Amino acid sequence: MSLAAARDTHDPEARSLFVAALREALVAGIIMVGLALPLVGFELENQTGGGVAIDYRFDWVAIAALVTFFGRFAVALSRPYVASALGRQKSVAGTPVRRTALPSGVTSAHLGLALGLVALALPFLPIADRYIVDTATTVLIYVMLGLGLNIVVGLAGLLDLGYVAFYAVGAYSFALLSTIYGMSFWLCLPVAGIMAAFFGILLGFPVLRLRGDYLAIVTLGFGEIIRVVLINFDVLTGGPNGVGGIPRLTFFGHPFANRAQDGVTPFHELFGIAYAPIHRVIFLYYVIFVLVLITAFVSMRLRRLPIGRAWEALREDEIACRSLGLNVTRVKLSAFAIGAMFGGFAGTFFAARQGLVSPESFTFWESALVLMIVVLGGLGSQTGVVIAAIAVIAIPEFSRDLAQFRMLMFGAAMVALMVWRPGGIIGTRAPSVRLGGGVPSPSGKA
Repeated sequence: MSLAAARDTHDPEARSLFVAALREALVAGIIMVGLALPLVGFELENQTGGGVAIDYRFDWVAIAALVTFFGRFAVALSRPYVASALGRQKSVAGTPVRRTALPSGVTSAHLGLALGLVALALPFLPIADRYIVDTATTVLIYVMLGLGLNIVVGLAGLLDLGYVAFYAVGAYSFALLSTIYGMSFWLCLPVAGIMAAFFGILLGFPVLRLRGDYLAIVTLGFGEIIRVVLINFDVLTGGPNGVGGIPRLTFFGHPFANRAQDGVTPFHELFGIAYAPIHRVIFLYYVIFVLVLITAFVSMRLRRLPIGRAWEALREDEIACRSLGLNVTRVKLSAFAIGAMFGGFAGTFFAARQGLVSPESFTFWESALVLMIVVLGGLGSQTGVVIAAIAVIAIPEFSRDLAQFRMLMFGAAMVALMVWRPGGIIGTRAPSVRLGGGVPSPSGKA
């Protein structure tokens, strides 16, 4: 509805909409003044001769109020059109359908393939430098964590707030095995995954009878227990200082160094190229990229197997799942174990990349961040996890120049996404099994 039509006095409905939108925007602007005045309206500044002075920034408050007013006004005016557009998509031939954020004819598989191709070529693009590749590596770590937690939360429907514990177990397993016993990354990778899966089973046993908020509280406590143990068991874990001196990843025994020990050929000499520090960064990027592809493939295949369908049955209704004769204990423990295993793999790579692990890297904020990625991406959607990881990790990283407004904009974007896309970025998923109509009969009819 245009502004001119809204002002038309001969249309009572349009006029009523305009007045309601104006009233709503005015209230939102007044609320924003009350919020922005104590937050950004005053600033303490250190004077040259000593002391502190108050600097008034009422112009910032006015800008925030005006932006809120006009934004809310536009949203209120467009709400009827958005509702009518969505209402026309409620059913197709009488069958309810789920709305999706993808254009017509584009599936999540197509979008995932496009993202994979871009990720594959990223280090060789003209815009790619060390900072961009390093940031992309961080994004891929969180994609892997999100895919692992997606099994527990998205497929099995078990709310886990302590997922960072398995991340820490994988990181410390590799750190201790490599520094004490001299094991390589590729040998420690499956061992760390098994250790994390074991801890996942340990977590699963006490929470077999818990659901919802109670399950979330117990898993949150488990994550804090692991962190406290890492801090206090300093004989093994190094306490707050952590474990350092972790060996760096090599290309099948060829280090990424300008000079190597006698008898060892550096990477650049092996291929006859000039030495560049970015070679190690690119190698780390492709290692985590391959691990993410393996994680996505395995989780996708598991979803189509009986265990995957059992997870989805558990998510939908545990009582019905029991009535079907499924062993709920095994279903829950398998979800915790497999999800934890992928978290352990990500922790192993994190330790190899950083060369140092400490309890500060495994706080509750990490669990909340991974859970945020899973929920924003869409529960059970792998492509959604990738997109959400890019939004949650990369966008704040590239907006560091905004300083104090960075997290404010990040929070506003999260709120807006939850308002307009409550089901996640990819709010629809293809069913694991299609019953009837999807498989053609021998006669050629569906």
